[in-house]
Amino acid sequence: MKVVALISGGKDSCYNMMHCVAAGHQIVALANLRPAENKEGTDELDSYMYQTVGHHAIELYAEAMGLPLYRRTIKGTSVETGKVYTRCEGDEVEDLYKLLKHVKDEEGVEGVSVGAILSDYQRVRVEDVCKRLTLQPLAYLWRQNQETLLKEMISSNLQAIIIKVAAFGLDPDKHLGKTLDEMEPYLLELSEKYGVHICGEGGEYETFTLDCPLFKKKIVVDLSEVVVHSADAFAPVAYLRLLKLHLEDKVQPLSKALAVSCSCEKHFEENTRPTSDERKEAACIIWDTSGCTSVKSNKTLETSVKSPQGYQWLTGINALLNASEGGSVQESAKNVFSSLRAHLNSKGLELTDIILVHLYMKSMKDFAVINSVYVTAFDLCPPARVCVEVPLPEGLLFQMDCLAQKYDGMTGEPPCQQKQVLHVQSISHWAPANIGPYSQCVQVGDVLYCAGQIALVPCTMQLVSAGVEAEALVSLSHVEKVLKAMSHNAELHHVLMANCYVTDSKYIPVAQAAWQKKLRELKKAEDEDMNNDVPAAYGELAVIVVPSLPRAASIEWHVIAAVDEQQQRQKVVLLRSLENFQIECEAVQSCPPCSAAISVSLNLTSPSTSTISLDSVLHDVVEMFKQAVEKLSGDGDTTPLGFRTFYRKNIIDMEALEAGLRGHLEEQMGRKAPALIMVPVMDLPEQRVSRQ
Repeated sequence: MKVVALISGGKDSCYNMMHCVAAGHQIVALANLRPAENKEGTDELDSYMYQTVGHHAIELYAEAMGLPLYRRTIKGTSVETGKVYTRCEGDEVEDLYKLLKHVKDEEGVEGVSVGAILSDYQRVRVEDVCKRLTLQPLAYLWRQNQETLLKEMISSNLQAIIIKVAAFGLDPDKHLGKTLDEMEPYLLELSEKYGVHICGEGGEYETFTLDCPLFKKKIVVDLSEVVVHSADAFAPVAYLRLLKLHLEDKVQPLSKALAVSCSCEKHFEENTRPTSDERKEAACIIWDTSGCTSVKSNKTLETSVKSPQGYQWLTGINALLNASEGGSVQESAKNVFSSLRAHLNSKGLELTDIILVHLYMKSMKDFAVINSVYVTAFDLCPPARVCVEVPLPEGLLFQMDCLAQKYDGMTGEPPCQQKQVLHVQSISHWAPANIGPYSQCVQVGDVLYCAGQIALVPCTMQLVSAGVEAEALVSLSHVEKVLKAMSHNAELHHVLMANCYVTDSKYIPVAQAAWQKKLRELKKAEDEDMNNDVPAAYGELAVIVVPSLPRAASIEWHVIAAVDEQQQRQKVVLLRSLENFQIECEAVQSCPPCSAAISVSLNLTSPSTSTISLDSVLHDVVEMFKQAVEKLSGDGDTTPLGFRTFYRKNIIDMEALEAGLRGHLEEQMGRKAPALIMVPVMDLPEQRVSRQ
């Protein structure tokens, strides 16, 4: 695509341009925001967003690349400084909007090159501007290891000098004007001793690029002076004012240019193949129950009881399509979201209170239309979402359930921490950008709700082509990266519940093997930790076979995790045999307890033949569920709010199963009965295999 590059003159924006070109994009213009001239003529501006040191040399930078340069003076200030940005007149972000709008009108660009590495503050604001202008942000450096990144920059023939220092250990007299190559050993030393960000992401230093493979000519500094901004004895702040520069022809022709390559696909193919032994392993607990034929589609929207922390499940959100009356998919979707909004308002809730959505589609062919309506409901900081196709009955377009959280202060319980949202829209090498109106993860307190992850190669947003085994591990690797980005302490061992959706029964052992591979790696790491004496209570895995997944993927992972003391988690295992059924129940609760962080798994297996009475079986299912919860919670205050039931179609009567489960839940648990969510699927594992 045609791309405009946001440049500051520094190494990061330049190196990201090199990645854009390596990915096949065309840089057609440069864009820069500069400070207003002042009496002192200083290069420095107190900005949360932009590097302005060295801005006097930007014209020469553009000439070195032979590209048109669009510039705008920064008139705004840092007004809206929250984690979420919304349009705010007078904010410096609006200067960026006006600049990029002008470039788009003049050059017809489709994407924006952004050199962000770690700053969510900058990323969120650039993504907001890009979204408003329908431009795709390209941030290939996002969340890359900084030590590796600096080495790559140097080895790719990017030549930059330090033009500002602002950290303990960096001396203006010694380090200003030094090249990255000269500074690398010392920066590594500062990082090890004092935690200095090697790439300067903590504002420790700033750079100016003199040459790179994209330059047709190189920049030479003839004259400069040191300007001391703050003469602090421990961490002086000073910058290099570039007074005189000129361009020189390069000895090496441009045809030998880029040392940067996009090798994500090759990396995934080489590093994500399970061994033959791993493929043979299988360890799974099915989430809830199996059985059934058809679904009643006239269920009404319901809301569960509210937990002390303000959590509630909303169920029965069903879109009916009446083709005989000329109803359209879009109109049906609009009606559902209108009803959902009204129901929420009647309960004192807003759409913004929803943190997790399960969207079960009758057909993925209708996804684009439904998504166009969905985005109007969930726009800014949308909830995490899981979207799969399931065999819903005729006339049911989709069914949806939502988890909402709103602390109202009425219970006397302390409020959960503020909701945190990870909503990355930039294409990078980190993990897939969200390809719809959802967030990669939402965190409330210590609980993390991740969106479904499929095996997209982040930099191309195409499915990995190395086969289903690679898909299983790549998508699970994305889950790991999302957890880590949301909370630096989060790992897969913090997962309470893992649902893996696959499109063929033969992929069940593949998913199980991928999960086991990761658990073994974690267990090995724990065994090497001398302070870790107690085995962790890992979350449980359910593998569910569905007809189709987004982007024609074969595997999708969805997890809920709690950044808790996993060694102190409570775990319950119950087994019971009855008639032709084998019932297994496992429950894991986070520590400290929270109703939104309990995972209860039931395995109810039955023969696919013969008609049997369900009453006694369902009584036992609910009784085991109740016992497991009571053993975990003691006083029952942490009872799960939702009881999700995946069931095989065409085995036993669905209506009887649902009515029976609902009746027994209400009878045996009363007001504490969780909301019942029934989801038809193609298949579930027949039996459980012992863990390693």
